[in-house]
Amino acid sequence: MISSHEIYLDNSATTQVGQKVAVKVCEMLTDNYGNPSSLHSKGFQAQKVLDETRIQIAQKLSVEDKEIFFTSGGTEANNLALIGTALKRRKMGNKIITSAIEHSSVLEACGYLESLGFEVVYLPVSEEGIVRVEDISNAIDNKTILVSLMYANNEIGTIQPVEKVHTLLKRKKSQAYFHIDAVQAFGKIPFKNTRLQADMISVSAHKIHAPKGVGAIYIKKGTNLIPRQFGGEQQRKIRPGTESTALIAGFGQAVQEMDYGYLLKMQHLNDYLRRQLIQMEDIHINSPENALPYIINFSVANIKSETMVHFLEEKAIYVSSGSACAKGKQSHVLRAMKLPKNLSDTAIRVSFSKYNTTEDIDRLVEALSQGIQTLAKMK
Repeated sequence: MISSHEIYLDNSATTQVGQKVAVKVCEMLTDNYGNPSSLHSKGFQAQKVLDETRIQIAQKLSVEDKEIFFTSGGTEANNLALIGTALKRRKMGNKIITSAIEHSSVLEACGYLESLGFEVVYLPVSEEGIVRVEDISNAIDNKTILVSLMYANNEIGTIQPVEKVHTLLKRKKSQAYFHIDAVQAFGKIPFKNTRLQADMISVSAHKIHAPKGVGAIYIKKGTNLIPRQFGGEQQRKIRPGTESTALIAGFGQAVQEMDYGYLLKMQHLNDYLRRQLIQMEDIHINSPENALPYIINFSVANIKSETMVHFLEEKAIYVSSGSACAKGKQSHVLRAMKLPKNLSDTAIRVSFSKYNTTEDIDRLVEALSQGIQTLAKMK
């Protein structure tokens, strides 16, 4: 558990590894340490754990276990989906549709594909940070080979209309693949691919209390793409290389412990914080009320995000100014929402986990009030 004097509210960046997960990882490192490709009992034991984890993830997504491939995380999964698909299907068309508020692993991959001659459409979002269904529909044409959208945004928590995309593609008689970046949604909101009908889905372990360095991608049977790595027969050459059995086993343990019942607790925490923020002067809430309750983004007075983040850190309260992958750069998400620069520059992201309590929020609000008073005087 997190130390009693610390308040960790940066769970969209990463989560604390669960105790049972850590034990499982240690067991794999010290006892079940065989190479799963080895043709002896140690290898078979390790392979069994991989197979079990693959089944667990597949069951959560309502897909076949043979359609799950392990990666080093969400970034690799997203890169494989976008670049692997584009390079394989470039003779069918050159158009890729995504949104302006995707994770950097999608946006940077799209930038790379543009340098190779692909056309990328970055769909705008509403002031609440949601892609309009009609914009998706209007962008789809006979050159479209891929639509890639995140399920839940990592900075403001907005939930995108991913359940509509398959119907749109079918209506347009499009052969485009559909990819969902579900890194922030997996383990937090229940969803099944029997409803979404995606061709590829990316998930990551360290957002659900498992270790960093491991993730997975669902690739529907019959979906063709070019691998991004080469060498070895592992994972049917889609993602070759010796699997990190310890991290994968930890991922599996965390998947076992996933409980969508926590969604109600997160909604309670989110509502509890919102009620207090609304009563504070110079606070502007950026996340819409119907966003993923695990995340709430708000702007604080005229105090720079980094300044407030460090003030809270001194009180052992850990939040962020946005995506950890942005390394402190101005948020492209808030810019796409057309948020005024003074609000974008002062934005704070709070993200919850099952370990957080209302007492944590009380301490946060108290520290925010102190920070506003203290830092405003220093300007």
